[in-house]
Amino acid sequence: MSDHLEELRERISELDPTIYPLFSIEFGDAVIAVPLDDLLVTMHRLRELGFDRLGMVTAVDRPEFFVLVYRLHSRALSAGLFVKAKVHKEDPVAPSMFEVWPAADWQEREVFDLFGIDFEGHPDLKRIFLPDEFEGHPLRKDYDHPRVIRRPDYI
Repeated sequence: MSDHLEELRERISELDPTIYPLFSIEFGDAVIAVPLDDLLVTMHRLRELGFDRLGMVTAVDRPEFFVLVYRLHSRALSAGLFVKAKVHKEDPVAPSMFEVWPAADWQEREVFDLFGIDFEGHPDLKRIFLPDEFEGHPLRKDYDHPRVIRRPDYI
């Protein structure tokens, strides 16, 4: 593990020991995997710890679940961090991060539109790219349309 990532891990451990066990390294990036029920509280804690910028919200469609992926930045810690949470496919609902980072507004709308994940507490959750009457969510692997090539499960 690089010195920078080890320093970040130690700093997070000092600032909030409850977040430290969630910390790991994936492909050279700092990652925190959070249970969905703890996501909003953890994001508030990370904001208080100095992660003051939300750079990205997206999702990944896995065979059994979706993974929400957030990219946070801290100017104070001079660090970036990915936060991941699994969302059940049967009931794709997650808490909105709008109250923590207003920048989540359009990004959550994009994930809602393309993956069908509902964000509880979002102030105006509606489609952002596709018309209201569009059926389905085209970035889901189970999206089926004759003019679209089906996405393989291994991606």
